[in-house]
Amino acid sequence: MTHTRNTAASPADPNRSDTPRATRSSPADERAERALSEPMTVRQLPDRRYVVDTDGGTYVVALDAGRCTCPDHAIRGARCKHLRRVALSVTAGVVPAPDERVGACAVCGTATFVPADEGRSYLCDAHAFDPGTVVSDRETGDRLVVTAVTTERADEYRTDDGRPLVDYASNAAYGAHEPAVEAVYVSSLRPDFAPRDARTYAFPASRLTAPET
Repeated sequence: MTHTRNTAASPADPNRSDTPRATRSSPADERAERALSEPMTVRQLPDRRYVVDTDGGTYVVALDAGRCTCPDHAIRGARCKHLRRVALSVTAGVVPAPDERVGACAVCGTATFVPADEGRSYLCDAHAFDPGTVVSDRETGDRLVVTAVTTERADEYRTDDGRPLVDYASNAAYGAHEPAVEAVYVSSLRPDFAPRDARTYAFPASRLTAPET
C-alpha cells in the first residue's frame, strides 16, 4: 500500500481549474466591512432621518427611503457604508428606528425608545411588566397577576366608576404621569375560571413591584 502523507507536495499548476485563486472583495463586501470598522457617529434627526459623522464628512441618511447624501450613494446609487451603519445601529438598539423617538421612562426617567407619533406614557425594560407576571402591591403587600400594561397615564385612566386613577388616596404617592397597569388579585383566582373572569384593578406602574428572585 502506498502512503502519500510524507510525499513532497508538487507545485500547483496555475492552469488547473482546481487551483485556488486569489479573490477580490466585491464593492458591497467592502462597504459592509467599512460600515462595521470605520469610526462613525449616528444621531437621529427630528424628521426621522439620521446624521452620520465620519472622518470624511457629515451625511444625512433616510433609512426607510434607502437614501444618503454621500457621493457613493448620490452618484453611484450604491447602498453605502453610511446606510449600512445606520441600519446596524438601529438593529443594535443604539439609535431609534425611523418610526421611534427617544423618550423617558415614566417611572425612573431612563431614556427608552417609544413610538414617534404618540405622547403616551411608557416604561423602560427595567420597569415594564409582561402580562402574566406576578407582582406585589407596595401599599398592601397583596400579590397580583398583571393582565395588561396600558399607555394611559394614571391621571387619564378611568376606573369602572369613572374616577381617574390618581384620585384614589392610596395612589397619592405615585406619579400621575405613570401608565396604568391592570392586574387581578391572586386570591381571587379559582381553578374553575380563567384570570380574565376575575375582576381587574388598575394601579400606577410604580405601585407594583415584581417579587425578588
